[in-house]
Amino acid sequence: MNEAGEVEILLVEDNPADAEISLRALTKHHLSNRIVHVGDGREALDFLFARGHYANRNGIARPKLVLLDLKLPKVDGLEVLRIIKGDPDMKAVPVVILTSSKEEQDLVESYRLGVNSYLVKPVDFDKFSESMREIGMYWLLLNQLPGS
Repeated sequence: MNEAGEVEILLVEDNPADAEISLRALTKHHLSNRIVHVGDGREALDFLFARGHYANRNGIARPKLVLLDLKLPKVDGLEVLRIIKGDPDMKAVPVVILTSSKEEQDLVESYRLGVNSYLVKPVDFDKFSESMREIGMYWLLLNQLPGS
């Protein structure tokens, strides 16, 4: 992904296999050519807030969608969600939790913090691919955001 252009999806996923499946599914369905993948919560926050390695992003539009895993190194997904939804400029960005966690407390806490959707990753590739297609179709093509 060319960071100079508009980013449609920020994929925050530390598992390389899950990231590859997500990226393949999204591109297979022609939903987004503008995807940035980061592998931990700190890097996600740096990207979103144009800090550190991403300081040169100033002036570039925020993503249309954040796909966020919960179990992340450095800063966990719930903390990333808390920071996004607590920031007046970022809170309108849709965040979809995409996790393997079926823990009720993760689900409840995610919604308490303002997540837009919570999905448990299907194990089967075809089902996972179809889930990614549906996520992309809804959040990128059907959903209306302020200023769109």
